[in-house]
Amino acid sequence: MAIEAFTAGLLLIVLSELGDKPFFIVSALSGRHWWRLVFSGVLVAVSTTTLLAVMVGQAISLLPETYVDFGAVALLFTFGLKLLYDASQMSARANEAELREAVAVVNEAEIDLPKQQTPMAIVVEAFFLTFLAEWGNRTQIATIALAACKDPTGVILGAIAGHCIWTAIAVFRGRVVVEEISQRMVTAIGGSLFIFFGAIALWRV
Repeated sequence: MAIEAFTAGLLLIVLSELGDKPFFIVSALSGRHWWRLVFSGVLVAVSTTTLLAVMVGQAISLLPETYVDFGAVALLFTFGLKLLYDASQMSARANEAELREAVAVVNEAEIDLPKQQTPMAIVVEAFFLTFLAEWGNRTQIATIALAACKDPTGVILGAIAGHCIWTAIAVFRGRVVVEEISQRMVTAIGGSLFIFFGAIALWRV
């Protein structure tokens, strides 16, 4: 159903991206540039990666249904267990380490930019940094898995809505997440959700 696909896409994206590398890159960018420009570039980037992931998922759905269903279940369980393992290995200061790495990425990218940055240059910078950080990461692969076994329109709408939510949090409250929200807890919740949706998919096979 479309509503189930929407809900799965939204929850998995939001809880997987909070505290992930793209989140901190956007937070670092928003501390330097006008938020509207950063948000615009990020939104185009995540919309592009989402649409590409759904297209791949729909292509995979043309394979025999049994293979598709069990493949999607395997991916969801694999990512869920991986996130739970990552959460168990995280230190209490994992947020700060991720933020430092993101700042380093932004600093390196801005070396090649002119000192007088145009609005378009900022949008393009936000687009490419986010696109590269999103490409091939767990949320994109999860989107492929969802699109292979669930309503593609629901997945697209839910995933993009989820991306908009975490981007808004990164832009406006990124520092609060670094200081007050446990990345370990968010990662564990995200892993549990992956396993939950994997169990639902397995039950319906």
